[in-house]
Amino acid sequence: MLDLLNAIPRELILPPANLFLLILIGLLVWRRWPRAGRIVAGIGLALLAFLSTTAGASLFVRPLERMTAPLRSPERAGAQAIVVLAAGRLQDAPEYGGRDIPDYLALARLRYAAHLQRATSLPVLVSGGVGANAAGREADALADAMATALREDFGVPVKWIEARSRDTAQNAANSAAMLRKDGVKRILLVTDAMHMPRARMAFEHEGLEVVSAPTMFFGDQARSASSLVPSAEGMRRSWYALYELLGFAWYRLRLG
Repeated sequence: MLDLLNAIPRELILPPANLFLLILIGLLVWRRWPRAGRIVAGIGLALLAFLSTTAGASLFVRPLERMTAPLRSPERAGAQAIVVLAAGRLQDAPEYGGRDIPDYLALARLRYAAHLQRATSLPVLVSGGVGANAAGREADALADAMATALREDFGVPVKWIEARSRDTAQNAANSAAMLRKDGVKRILLVTDAMHMPRARMAFEHEGLEVVSAPTMFFGDQARSASSLVPSAEGMRRSWYALYELLGFAWYRLRLG
């Protein structure tokens, strides 16, 4: 049953696709059952508008971000290494000679990892595997682009490159295997705040002691009148928060 659920494309069960599907169902039902059709389509449209606001998104972002907290005094955490997780990539970036580069979310994680490395002088592991590029051919691993950015743009050395993982569970399993060979048991784990609860669960499942080092907190930013206006950023936050809430529940089932 769990394998069947995992096979469902996430784009179909997350907004906005699921809401457009709901609206379409309402319109199809409308001709035969006008009242039911109006209700279904109206609910879909209302949810689409609500989840497109940063205020609406914050209702899902905040529960995730409250599961973690900003790291204070990283130099006193007793960690032996910094692990920073991949996010996405910009493919074939022309300003970098056509090579793949980390996207803005991955770059935020890398910037914070560089900040922590300068504060602690700990060795760094980057984790992120291989995927297809825009042309459909195999692309460089996310971890390779991350390592390049840390070395060239932030002047931070990278000791380990974990380049085979395809999801957070594999990030954890593969990274833990590499770190154990060098006697590392306690890490600073760097990812964005919404992803941290799921990531921490995965790394602790692999037997590592995890000190959370989250970055990119969004939940308390929706305070102005503009937060009630639908926007692409509002939908992006809603999509990501709902994805992480589902992922957290999935990992709880999967990892026990």
